[in-house]
Formats: sequence, structure tokens, C-alpha cells
Amino acid sequence: MTSPLSTRQTPLFGADTRRAPATHGTDTGLLLLRIALGLTMAAHGAQKLFGWFGGGGLEGTGQFFAMSGYPSGKTMALVAGVSETLGGLGLVLGLLTPLAAAAVVGTMINALAVKWGGGFFAPKGVEYELLLTAGAAALALTGPGRFAADRLLPALRVHRLVHGVVALVLAVLVAGGVLLVRK
Repeated sequence: MTSPLSTRQTPLFGADTRRAPATHGTDTGLLLLRIALGLTMAAHGAQKLFGWFGGGGLEGTGQFFAMSGYPSGKTMALVAGVSETLGGLGLVLGLLTPLAAAAVVGTMINALAVKWGGGFFAPKGVEYELLLTAGAAALALTGPGRFAADRLLPALRVHRLVHGVVALVLAVLVAGGVLLVRK
């Protein structure tokens, strides 16, 4: 007769092979990450769209995009502002999390491309943009946790890694396409 523990152990380190349900700590941590990252990105989008929080609005941001080599700077500012605002709010709510995270990752890939070459550390480096990109990508892959609106959507009730991977591939492809039109 085998013990109940013997059927759950692997040869390496005797680890439990069953997937443990997410803990409240994990869900709370994901909620905190979603709120911090999402509100940060929504605020950045509001700077671009409305000039809030000391931002340039569409006019000023559009000029920056044009100076950075993007065609139709004001349109690009609108796309970036909407992506950041809706992506950020989607992360805060945990709504369509893989797509919300993809919106953030796509805009941050372009931000990284614009700032690349200034080193790693602030004020001219990419540390901030890289952290936002990694945080959003992590949320796309892990899912939003239990404290999220996605739990109300049957297709997203159970997060699947494939949703996150597909969303991130989409983000990279769209961001790459935008970068291709940049001078």
C-alpha cells in the first residue's frame, strides 16, 4: 500500500505535482500590480489626450511624435493616448486583461525605441519604460487574479497562458508595424 503523499511527489525534490489554487496573497498582489501599473498608464494616456497632469495634450504630444520620426504626429499621439488610457483602465479593472496588457506593451515598445540609446538609468534611460513593459507582459501571461472583471466573462474566467501569449505576439507585431513607418 502506498501513502497518499507518494502519488503526489515527483522524483526531484519530492515536490507536489498538482497545481495549487491561487492564494488570496497572489490575487491581492496581482490586484496591486494591476492598479499601480494601470493607473500609471491611464494617467500617461490622459496626458497625451487631454493635457492632464502636465501633459502636452494631442497638440504637444503630436509635435513630439513628429519630432521623433513618426508620420502624422497628432494621429500617433491619439493612438498612443487611447491605447495607454484604455489599456491602463482595462488593467485596473482586470477587464480583457490580455488585450489591455498588450495595449500597454505595444505603446511601451515604441517608447523604448524612442528612448533607446540614452542608457539604462533615468532621466534619459529606459529603466522606467522597461519596467512598465515587463509588468504588463507579466500580467498578460499570469492573468489578473480572482479580483477581476475577467472572472465574469466565460471565455476568460479561467486564464489560459495561450491568451497572454497571443496578446503579446499581437502587441509585438503591431508595435513593430508602427516602428516600420517611423523615420
